[in-house]
Amino acid sequence: MATADEARAARDAKLDTLHDKLTTAVEQLVSGSDWRQALEFAARFRARSFNNTLLIWAQHQSAFEAGRVPEPMPSYVAGFKQWQSLGRQVSKGQPGYMILAPVTGRFASATPSVVESWRRLGRFEKPKPGEAVRSRLVGVRPAYVWDASQTAGDPIPEAPHPHLLEGEAPSGLWEGLAARAEAEGFAVLRLPHEGMIHGANGVTDFAARTVAVRENMDPAAQVKTLAHELAHVLMHGPDNADATGHRGIGEVEAESVALMIGAAHGMDTSGYTIPYVTGWASNVDGKAPVEVIQATGERVRKTAATILDDLDTVQIGNGDPPGLIRDTPATRTSSPILEPVAESASDPLTESSQRRSSAAMRSL
Repeated sequence: MATADEARAARDAKLDTLHDKLTTAVEQLVSGSDWRQALEFAARFRARSFNNTLLIWAQHQSAFEAGRVPEPMPSYVAGFKQWQSLGRQVSKGQPGYMILAPVTGRFASATPSVVESWRRLGRFEKPKPGEAVRSRLVGVRPAYVWDASQTAGDPIPEAPHPHLLEGEAPSGLWEGLAARAEAEGFAVLRLPHEGMIHGANGVTDFAARTVAVRENMDPAAQVKTLAHELAHVLMHGPDNADATGHRGIGEVEAESVALMIGAAHGMDTSGYTIPYVTGWASNVDGKAPVEVIQATGERVRKTAATILDDLDTVQIGNGDPPGLIRDTPATRTSSPILEPVAESASDPLTESSQRRSSAAMRSL
């Protein structure tokens, strides 16, 4: 039986391994084509954080190269017990893909509006009468998921999948994106040609509260442009505290959201142009390129996932096996990735572990 210190050391070693894998995966995103492929992959697994998407991607590629899985692209991934709930078992000898899972703690307060009043509850401690209780993310720990090809058992249902001809726009996508822009208070305009918007495909005017798209493109290009402009509306408005002040990053974020939305609808994204990643990532004062790419990837994923969740369109799956029922909404709100793990009061994160996991927590 391992001691508490040995268990902490083993966990910290796994977190170090995850950090190294994640850094390597991010550093490989050095060109437009690499970034496009990463976002196309993230569109297929958008239920998970960008960091965890990269970790799954890198480990599945290694498994494929080692002959442990039959295809270079994962199909669905889930945890050990989640596969069991679907009538499937992880095959003997198949190692899982290690990802970052949230660690939550319970906090109580008699005056919830006062930030300083919240106190951490012990493992079996009950709140005092009248106190409000909330769960908060306090750290991360290693967890494991397996691809469907690493499991055996009941058949996996076939999910609906969009089928498009070249240049065709997915059914209902323009209407859904336009409705979202209008819900944000923007009028959507379709203009005859690019000469009316200074040669651009589309333009978002925050002062006039309009989004304009030129009509002399094929339907797929028009809907991709509208997705790009909607991303600007949601991410880059003058009143958005999270908006980046870097023009290059803003354009890459908007185009990346459009790419993910298109990929989620089966659109051919080979014609998308994404600037050379290291070019914009290395020009942000005070941040390393790895930090910029990770932050941008997570902002893009969350924005695209929010848009996609509101659309009534046929989309590819989000990486969860069809039929999987996630944990209760209360646990899901703490993080978009699987199986939150309540932290034991007798097993707090060590100070060194907290430092290593803090960057990952920002992107969970």
